[in-house]
Amino acid sequence: MIKVMIAEDVRLLRESLAAVLELEDDLTVVATVERGDEILDAATRVRPDVALLDIDLPGLDGISAAQLLRERLPDCRTVVVTGLSRPDHLRRALAAGVSGFLLKHSAPQTLVDAIRKIAAGDRVIDPQLALAALETPDNPLPAREVDVLRLAATGAGPDEIAGVLFLSVGTVRNYLSSAITRLDARNRVDAIRIATDQGWL
Repeated sequence: MIKVMIAEDVRLLRESLAAVLELEDDLTVVATVERGDEILDAATRVRPDVALLDIDLPGLDGISAAQLLRERLPDCRTVVVTGLSRPDHLRRALAAGVSGFLLKHSAPQTLVDAIRKIAAGDRVIDPQLALAALETPDNPLPAREVDVLRLAATGAGPDEIAGVLFLSVGTVRNYLSSAITRLDARNRVDAIRIATDQGWL
C-alpha cells in the first residue's frame, strides 16, 4: 500500500484529490494539510511514501517544504502540483529534489500513475513544462535583486523594502537599478513584469 499525504490550501481540491486517490486499491491518504508550515510535522507523524504538494501554500511554499522533507525524511518522495506553468518553478523544484512535477489540470489517472511511478523510484515531470523549462533562459538576477523586486511588486517603496530586508535605502535603490539594467527594462514596473512573466519572482 502506497501512503500519500496531500498539502493543498483549497479545501475542495484537497478533499477531491483525497477522494480520487482513495478509490485506488493500492493508495491510501494518510494525512491532508492546508498550510505549508504543517507539512513537516504531519509527514513526521504519518511517514508517507509520497507527499503531494501544492506550490502556493500559506506559511511555507511547497517547494521549500519539499526541500525540508528531503533533508528530514529522505524516504518520503515528493510531487509538486501547480496551476502555474512557470519553468523557473520547475527548476527550483528539481533543485529541491522533488520526484515529480505536474500541472493541476492533469487527468486524475495521470496523477495516480505518477504517484505509483514515483513511489517505485522513478521521476515524473509534465512534458510540456519540461520543454518550456529548456527553452526559457536562466534567471539573470542574483537572489537579493529577486528579493527586492518581489517586494517592489507588492507596491512597497524603497524605504519599506529597506526595512524588511535590513538594507539601506541606497542599497535598495542600487539593487532596483541593477535589476532594471540586467533585464533591459524601461523602469521598475517593466522589470517586475519581465521577471514575473519569466517566473523569476
